[in-house]
Amino acid sequence: MAAEFHLRTGKLVALLNGNRTAKRNKPTEEFNHGLAMSREPLGDGQLFQVRIDRKVNSWSGSIEIGVTALDPSTLDFPSSATGLKGGSWIISGCSVLRDGRSVLEEYGQDLDQLSEGDKVGIQRTAGGELHLWVNGRDCGVAASGLPPRVWGVVDLYGKCTQVTVLGCDTISRREETRRPTATAATTTTTTSTDEGFVGMELSDVVNNAILSAYSGSLLNVSLGSPLDGSCSVTSNDALLFHEKCGTLIKLSNNNKTAERRRPLDEFNNGVVMTNRPLRDNEMFEIRIDKLVDKWSGSIEIGITVHNPNNLDYPATMTNLRSGTIMMSGCGILTNGKGTRREYCEFSLDELQEGDHIGLMRKSNGALHFYINGIDQGVAATQTLPTVYGVVDLYGMAVKVTIVHNHNHSDRLRRNNAIMRALSPDVGRRVFDSGDTEVERLLFHPNCGQKAAIVCDGRTALRPHATDDFNHGVVLSNRSLRSNEIFQVRIDKMVDKWAGSIEIGVTTHNPAYLQLPSTMTNLRSGTWMMTGNGVMHNGTTILDEYGHNLDRLKAGDTVGVMRKDDGSLHFFVNNVDQGLAASNVPSSVYAVVDLYGQAAQATIIDDIDLPPLPDEPLDGNNQISPCSLFSLTPSNDLRFHHLHGNNAVITNGGRTAFRQNCRSEFNDAIVMSSRALREGEMFEILIQKMVDRWSGSIEAGVTAIRPEDLEFPSTMTDIDYDTWMLSGTAIMQDGNTMRNNYGCDLDSLTTGSRIGMMRSSNGDLHYYINGVDQGVACSGLPPELYAVVDLYGQCVQVSITSGSPPVDNSLSLSNATEKSFPIQSPVPGIAHRFHSNCGKNVALQNDGCRAVRIHGFSHGVVLSMKELRSDELFEVKIDEINEQWSGSLHIGLTTLQPLDVSCSSSGLPSSLLELRSKVSWLVSGSEIRRNGMLQKQNYGFSMERLTVGNRVGVKRASDDTMHIFIDGEDMGVAAAGIAKNVFAVVDLYGKVASVSIVSSSVLEEAESTKPPSMSSDSGSEEEEELSPCENETSVFMATVEFMENHGRNILLSNIGHTATRVASYNQGVVASAQPLPRQLLFQIQIDRLNPQWTSSLSLGVIGNSPERFNFPGTASSIKRSAWLIQRDSVFHNSLKICDNYGPNLDTCPEGTILGLLVDNAHSLHLFVNGMDQGVAAQDIPNPCFVVIDLYGQCEQVTIVTNDAMAIGGDSGHLRCQGDVEKADVVDGIKENLCWTPPPEVNPMKTCEYQALCARFKELLPLPDGYFDEELKCNLCYCESCHKLRGDEAYYKRGDPPKDYALPFGWCRFALRLNPRCEVANVYKKWHTAYHGTCVGSLRRTLDHGELVSGSSSIFCTNEAKVELQNGYNDPEENSIQEKDVVKVSLSPTMRYIGLDRFCPKIRFKDLKSQRHHHAQVAFQVCVRPGSYKVGPQSVGASESIDPRFSNNEIEWITKERASTVLYGLLIRVE
Repeated sequence: MAAEFHLRTGKLVALLNGNRTAKRNKPTEEFNHGLAMSREPLGDGQLFQVRIDRKVNSWSGSIEIGVTALDPSTLDFPSSATGLKGGSWIISGCSVLRDGRSVLEEYGQDLDQLSEGDKVGIQRTAGGELHLWVNGRDCGVAASGLPPRVWGVVDLYGKCTQVTVLGCDTISRREETRRPTATAATTTTTTSTDEGFVGMELSDVVNNAILSAYSGSLLNVSLGSPLDGSCSVTSNDALLFHEKCGTLIKLSNNNKTAERRRPLDEFNNGVVMTNRPLRDNEMFEIRIDKLVDKWSGSIEIGITVHNPNNLDYPATMTNLRSGTIMMSGCGILTNGKGTRREYCEFSLDELQEGDHIGLMRKSNGALHFYINGIDQGVAATQTLPTVYGVVDLYGMAVKVTIVHNHNHSDRLRRNNAIMRALSPDVGRRVFDSGDTEVERLLFHPNCGQKAAIVCDGRTALRPHATDDFNHGVVLSNRSLRSNEIFQVRIDKMVDKWAGSIEIGVTTHNPAYLQLPSTMTNLRSGTWMMTGNGVMHNGTTILDEYGHNLDRLKAGDTVGVMRKDDGSLHFFVNNVDQGLAASNVPSSVYAVVDLYGQAAQATIIDDIDLPPLPDEPLDGNNQISPCSLFSLTPSNDLRFHHLHGNNAVITNGGRTAFRQNCRSEFNDAIVMSSRALREGEMFEILIQKMVDRWSGSIEAGVTAIRPEDLEFPSTMTDIDYDTWMLSGTAIMQDGNTMRNNYGCDLDSLTTGSRIGMMRSSNGDLHYYINGVDQGVACSGLPPELYAVVDLYGQCVQVSITSGSPPVDNSLSLSNATEKSFPIQSPVPGIAHRFHSNCGKNVALQNDGCRAVRIHGFSHGVVLSMKELRSDELFEVKIDEINEQWSGSLHIGLTTLQPLDVSCSSSGLPSSLLELRSKVSWLVSGSEIRRNGMLQKQNYGFSMERLTVGNRVGVKRASDDTMHIFIDGEDMGVAAAGIAKNVFAVVDLYGKVASVSIVSSSVLEEAESTKPPSMSSDSGSEEEEELSPCENETSVFMATVEFMENHGRNILLSNIGHTATRVASYNQGVVASAQPLPRQLLFQIQIDRLNPQWTSSLSLGVIGNSPERFNFPGTASSIKRSAWLIQRDSVFHNSLKICDNYGPNLDTCPEGTILGLLVDNAHSLHLFVNGMDQGVAAQDIPNPCFVVIDLYGQCEQVTIVTNDAMAIGGDSGHLRCQGDVEKADVVDGIKENLCWTPPPEVNPMKTCEYQALCARFKELLPLPDGYFDEELKCNLCYCESCHKLRGDEAYYKRGDPPKDYALPFGWCRFALRLNPRCEVANVYKKWHTAYHGTCVGSLRRTLDHGELVSGSSSIFCTNEAKVELQNGYNDPEENSIQEKDVVKVSLSPTMRYIGLDRFCPKIRFKDLKSQRHHHAQVAFQVCVRPGSYKVGPQSVGASESIDPRFSNNEIEWITKERASTVLYGLLIRVE
């Protein structure tokens, strides 16, 4: 038989290469019509084999192969192979179909998973059996009873677009050596006992031996599938899905498979039940076939007493309030209410495609659930005898299939569970309690594919470490005993890869485990420390844990220990890193993954066990990189790792939030990581609240150590040693001791700060936004821990004060800046500027030089660290710009630089406006405190400074401030200076640039010097502190996107351009090389698609993307990820910063975005070359750039130093014509995409907008009327609208009509009226404005439109009297309308904003304590034809607005439902 395709094929198939290659045309437009058949019928034993040449990612499904008795010469080819009838057998995925109907599930290898280059073939034996071959391996009998004359069939379906015939060889193979498989006629379990071992792998032999023993009852192991006759299932009474099911469910495969239709549009109505009640001890088990990543939540499974024939199916099964028990997530719900929060360690929401879930009602009435064959224990003790199995295909879960007990592959999936049951007695020696000999811990000979065991089992290595980075898993030869440490030394490392050694424990016996490429891929019974996090079954359970393993060097040691209480601890260089996990089973094996840089490790035994945290450090004088943090008395304040059940700690211990905040309101207590010192402030910032509950945050102190506290649901339940503020009540030990305290915590909102401090005399003080509320209670003991209860409305808080973040690098240890003063990288200089600075400042020379890049203000910079007594901080003036007046300001402040990043407003434009903390400064020849004049005619005037002059500030030991000019002390400038102050300099007016020239005159104490890891003092450390030029040059030479990326990404232009080719997500890409410090990585937005909403996001990840399975969106990356999305910053999917930089959703094509990590490990975003400031801190090294081409963004290109991006237009501002034709963004055209000019930073917080917002808060208006999206609020002050590039006028409506932007006003977006259709209103209606007074706001908002009486200015008579220029209403309408109130509108605020329409109201700003006048108005959409255009009625003689005639500037409407409120406008004078 010739190895060719038949000339007749499907209509889209083209034959090439002498009819040996078949190609489907239009592969990205069509997914079927790709049938090709062999030229001649197959001979007995002939293998018809093809190679997959090309696949695309546009479709689901892939190659299908089989045989047919139909002659291709006369065949009318169907669209796909599954449409072949008349004697056709087709293998699709892992199913076998005969004439289009499934006859066998779970057969062979899944063809959908094959890749380019894989080989797949079909064979008909002389006995009429069909065999599938994949990559040269026989998958066994797929079907039998084939006719003697059949043709080979290949369907180029879905992803598969091209194949080539490799040959039609005849394979001689003894029938008795074939692996037995279930056939189409098989309905009961069969186990072959005469199998040979020819061509089989060791794992197959082991699996078959286990199953044979299991079937023969040689192993007494219970996995929920009992072998007695109590649950035997016959073919005519099989457990199937009932035909009556949820409205979106589609049943197939003889009712064994259930699938939710429209999975991307609907997330519920997917309930299915069994066709009959469950028998005692009968397993009901399903396999997850398909998931989607659009929704939260996933599959739920359980039992119900309701008969499916009589049940009115609910949308979700948890809505059923009777007779139902469901497993949801990792908890148990009874009748829709939670009865067990933590039922098992597995969560159904984290299961993947292919995982199995089962349940069984035991004969004693107990209900058990099973995950991949593992019994999770008793979920409910008593259930009724007649129950049905029920599955809810909710959220991510789309398709499941019932797995029957006789399924061969199902038992193979359970062999690991059987081995775990046998592992205590298999593969190791057993010692009685009296044994004195201890079996030595060694590596097991069964190891990863790329690993080798040498030195009698003591050493493991990857021999070809420079060629491969994974497949280096090794396990211990026996299970660990309680309190036994397994410790290895890293012998050898390579610098080619990212990532390094990983260590942990597993319940899997190494003798029977099929070792994965990396241990974190194992989804059961495994705990691993990777980087500085801990993973359980492949899911991160601790983000910030211990020392970062990726920073270890050759010679360092890592270890693991399971203690007798079931807790798991990891060790780095003999130092216990603390509790990593609890309830770890007793029989676990140690496991080491020689991943990435780690090439060789040796087991270390006979060493002294280091003292545990609760034991005294007796005699341990070894100083290691990880021990310094615990020994240092000045640790930075963080939240403790012990907390309430619903609390989650993230962001390096600085942020705490309550999970499930809309379903849980308590159990979220968090405490400080250590006891507070006398006079030390513990302050938090409220970052998120919900309006679902009553009550809010509670805060206080307790003398109970976190380790000794059993966390209650609320802290006021504690009846000893605890003082709390709840609302306005001071409570001690749960009892109210005082009411009406100076503040009410229930009234605080997002952005408020709460602080607490115990004074030296034992008084407890609370601070609200920095203001002392007075003594709350007295006589408190020392050693108190701060405690915060995230209760009710309060969801998330972050610590605002404290030391800078801990550096976990090996060379610098875990010391804080207070422990070890930062050594400046510039020789002879002891100070640096902090990276948190004014928005017009650029730092150079590694923070030793500050330059104001434009303007005359926003040039405030602070010192990196606090000044010590008598320490001089001095700068030299480098550049003067005579264009400006005014000069440099200098002084001291208690404002900590880290507090700047937590503030929504950042640093003020001038140092004179810095009033959030106490500040002393010199301006000209005046001394000011918090902006208030204290002294005049002081010393040398700053106005006379010029280039070369030196200016310094010192805090003397007598608490006075001194100013130095060119080294000369000008005398005492101020007294009563606080202890902890930072130097502050304002590059104001003509002073444009300064450099630090001061050097410390104090010798550092030995105890505060950073430890050196080598005898060469400081040499290695200095190398690590400066950027590596070689690393930078290598990066620039190889800057490109990595080949591993989201499935909808196509790379081109030598890896420089990334394009999303389908859908709106699955577009995540990452840099191929780590991002060096101080190197700017830039991309250009090439193409946007207005079909979608939202746009790209970008950031960095701390893990190598080489082995990363990218999710649908980058925001789903929850481990070591920092992402900038819209105008917010996220860390591990949690928002840590609002109002940062520009809104990325509004960036147009041509915008250049960049990322840079500075030497202080801070992440910066650059927009068109403009630094937006620090986005996040504590960025690990190495890190990789990650970009998500989401929504509108379809293509980006890397911008290199020598060439701009290819394929994109240069950015420019849109002209007015472009604006008028542009799509509406969030309902209004003035919020269109923009490109910020290179000389400005457009999205910083506006002081005028903040003032208007404070006035709005004074109005008695419910928050529910306003849009929660802050991006919809726009400020139209002069600076804001110019920075956005707004035009003065736009058109709106059908027909289009001009309107003016409300310059000088601030708009607060209102929630859309649900009765209006957004598309019609905001595209077809006109835009106008309506003036009103403060007293009418609430009534107007209540009605949702401008109605009678909403305006306190206009009435019929008044309007008619004052109409001018002959404009009057028709007389015939006057009688009917004499009681109708008219509503006045205008297309411009220049007219409707006059005092006549918008009366002014006087108010006092609570922040500045100054009085202002405010006006209010509405921006509305008005239906065309519902109003009349008329002249102005205010008697103006000159033109009011140049765009509108005075005769057409006022619109009058009397029709109801003709206006829709869009925004509230506020102007403050």
